[in-house]
This record gives sequence, structure tokens and C-alpha cells, in this order.
Amino acid sequence: MMLKWHCKLFDELSLHELYDLLKIRTDVFVVEQNCPYPELDNIDKHSETKHLFALDKDKPVAYARIIAPEISYPSHSSIGRVLVVEEHRQYKIGHGLIDRAIDVCRNTWPTSSIKIGAQSHLENFYQSHGFMTSSAPYMEDGIEHISMLLPISKKEDL
Repeated sequence: MMLKWHCKLFDELSLHELYDLLKIRTDVFVVEQNCPYPELDNIDKHSETKHLFALDKDKPVAYARIIAPEISYPSHSSIGRVLVVEEHRQYKIGHGLIDRAIDVCRNTWPTSSIKIGAQSHLENFYQSHGFMTSSAPYMEDGIEHISMLLPISKKEDL
């Protein structure tokens, strides 16, 4: 498997890339997780939102949406819509995806910590990348989530 990584703004995506990315997001979040919710929102089109994805043989197999501070959370950048397609999960590429997403956030907004709304069953995964749990569990779209924070430095308060 030879992955090619890309990070693009909305206006840089080709129509085919956009279609393929929206399809895998819908396949994972709406169909696989049986979670009917409005998958498309204006955050995708925001001028600072970045779309990080990996292609295997020209097909997207991993994706994360990288969001500027003040869009989802006051004073925090964010990573969301994190996914690896089912047939590629065995290769553990989610770790590389998150590492790259963190690098994009830190390089683009170096003075901003990163806040995410993670599905609770992925808490250990995100903790292994330095995120700290910053909320009690809560329900979102019928799935239990927790807020997690990756500080700029260890001195930052949760």
C-alpha cells in the first residue's frame, strides 16, 4: 500500500476529490455508524478549513477536517470528521492521519491549542497523541462523545 497525502483548502479540491471525500464521510458517519445528521455544513467551505486526506491507488482512504480557531471553538483550532475507511483500518493509518492533522494545526495556528469532540470509545487513541480529556461524556447525534484538548504547552489550563 502506497499512500499519497494531500492537504487542501475547499477551493483547491477538484470536483472529483470533493465528491469522493463527501462520499467516504457519508459512508462512515451516516451509513456505517447509522447516524442520520446533517453531514454537510458551511465549515467545509470556510476559507481557512483544510481537508487532509490520503489516497491509495487514487481513492481516498483516510480523511480529517482541520478547522481554524474561532469556528468550532473559541480560541482553539480543531480536528474533526476523522476517518479511515473500513477496509484500511487494519493498517493503523489513523495514527499517521492524526499526527499529520496535529502538525497542520500547529504549523498554521501555532498559538492555538487543539480542541476536539471525540467519540468516547476513541479516548485512548487520542490520549496516545497527547490529547487530554476535558469534559464529562455527552451525547451528540446519538453517540457518546467527550471534549479533548491538546495544549500548546503543558502549562496551559484545561
